[in-house]
Amino acid sequence: MALNPSEQGPSELEPSVPKDSGLKETLPAEPGRERRGLKIALLGSRGIPARYGGYETFMEEIAGRLVALGHHVTVYCRSHYTRPDEREHLGARLVVLPTLRTKYLDTPVHTLLSSLHAAFARYDAVLVVNSANALFVPITRWTGIPTALHVDGIEKRRAKWGALGRWVYALSERLACFLPTVLVTDADVIQAHYQSRYGADSRMITYGVDPRLPSTLGVLDRLGLEPGKFFLYVSRFEPENNPDKLVTAYRDVSGDLPLVMVGDAPYADDFIRSFRERADSRVLFPGAIYGEGYRELQSGALAYIQATEVGGTHPALVEAMGYGNCLLVNDAPENREVAGEPAIYFQAQQPATLSQAMQWVLDHPDEALERGRRSAERAQERYSWDAVTQEYQQLFSEMAD
Repeated sequence: MALNPSEQGPSELEPSVPKDSGLKETLPAEPGRERRGLKIALLGSRGIPARYGGYETFMEEIAGRLVALGHHVTVYCRSHYTRPDEREHLGARLVVLPTLRTKYLDTPVHTLLSSLHAAFARYDAVLVVNSANALFVPITRWTGIPTALHVDGIEKRRAKWGALGRWVYALSERLACFLPTVLVTDADVIQAHYQSRYGADSRMITYGVDPRLPSTLGVLDRLGLEPGKFFLYVSRFEPENNPDKLVTAYRDVSGDLPLVMVGDAPYADDFIRSFRERADSRVLFPGAIYGEGYRELQSGALAYIQATEVGGTHPALVEAMGYGNCLLVNDAPENREVAGEPAIYFQAQQPATLSQAMQWVLDHPDEALERGRRSAERAQERYSWDAVTQEYQQLFSEMAD
């Protein structure tokens, strides 16, 4: 999932309601009268525990925090993604439903079934993620449940989709402007896109980071890595994320430091094979890694590389900032919005510019560390899961009222 920075106040404060949100500000409870916990449903992702991408991590992070705030949270999960014995996680109830495991039907079939289930569950508020799911928003709204839609980036621009997929996302983008109770965007760039192209107002809520240090170094040991002595790339291996360009660029970087490329992608075997076969021996492909192992890699990297071209705020970029990595970032507006001045920018379509950036890090380690320190300060100021959860709590309360 991807999300982007806005100026956020301390997490203990209730965020203000944007004037264009179309919702009334929720008044505090009367003295001696506490607001009941809301029944909230999160659907449209693969589910939790997070084992795939940004949307799953986002749901895991806010679900547990919303439960801690006294709310009743249900997360809808896909049967091929969630183990049969997983029915609760971090206090959130898991509803596991089937789907069709194909490139184009996996998400819509599961969201259709989830929406039908949610429509009769009497939730106070529903949050649907992924703009492709806009078509299913009316199912819950028709039964009187306020429903927000989180649209992430401009999905119709992703190279992995064929003509049909791009058409579906283009249609969904338009439907997202009027079908949900509230349209949620995750970046100033995406908010501006919906405003300028469709005149649609949206609630902008960012992604977060919780840079806890890992409890072990098992993944580093298994991969033969030393802290501070490897480059890190984390992304789905899809064309618009440019893993192939990174492999090309690294061939021209001197030295023997490993490049660790964490990720995978369903339905992309031919593309992945095309660049893995030409990667040199310094490049490691450990697959997708989550949890403590992922924290090991983010906290131990010398520098982090963000080569994406499409999306809003990319979760791995925010997380790399939080861990104080020196950032090498593809020069796209949404990436600049997140990474800001401390990052080093390159052009993904010109691999030589990435080679030069990586070589600079090797040749100037002290300056790279200083850039990483400034990135961590930026993340602390702009990204906080506690603050993000407070904003969603406010949004759900307004929707329920």
